[in-house]
Amino acid sequence: MPTAEPIELTDRQICDALTPYSVSPSDDLISKIREYIRLLIRWNRSISLTSIKEPIEILGRHFGESMFASHLLAVENCRLVDIGTGAGFPGLALKINNPGIQVILVESNRKKCAFLSEVVRELDLADVEIRAERFEQMRPSAMDATIITSRAVGEFKKLLRWSRSALTCSGHVVLWVGSDDSARIASSPGWTWMPPIRIPDSQRRFVLMGRALGNLPLKAT
Repeated sequence: MPTAEPIELTDRQICDALTPYSVSPSDDLISKIREYIRLLIRWNRSISLTSIKEPIEILGRHFGESMFASHLLAVENCRLVDIGTGAGFPGLALKINNPGIQVILVESNRKKCAFLSEVVRELDLADVEIRAERFEQMRPSAMDATIITSRAVGEFKKLLRWSRSALTCSGHVVLWVGSDDSARIASSPGWTWMPPIRIPDSQRRFVLMGRALGNLPLKAT
């Protein structure tokens, strides 16, 4: 028996789910989110993109948590590099919420890159580059990144070492982390960090923002 298609989210459900994350979606953003979720669920049957199956949970956990950073950062017209983007979070979610930014999605899994390419094509997104490689293989000085993001930190020492050369002098790293990782990363030498910001509807997940020492100082939002 074929798998039933998930019930499509209504405009009101999308608006209500994103409200805790300080996101007020336009009609265009609602349309893009709905199509993105449809593609994500379809592709997830063939390749592992997310363990979350329900559209309303995908909306909050992936889109809401990613877009939450929009009101914490001056993201408009920035150059954002998303490391280990997976299914496009947070980088591609931030892109559809802030169309003016330039985004480089770094993902070593080629099947996931194929999914990202379809999302970019179906949503007709400009200024999105998909790099099918590990960030360690990329020359950091060529990135000229304003913001480097990652929800899949893993070896954060390697990421911070690479990011130091990949960021502009006013650039910063933005990480989605658990409480334990937040404390470890905030003690990294050579970096200055804002206090971690708890993600809405979560007790143990935070957004952590930092700059390399010697770069311009962080400003409180």
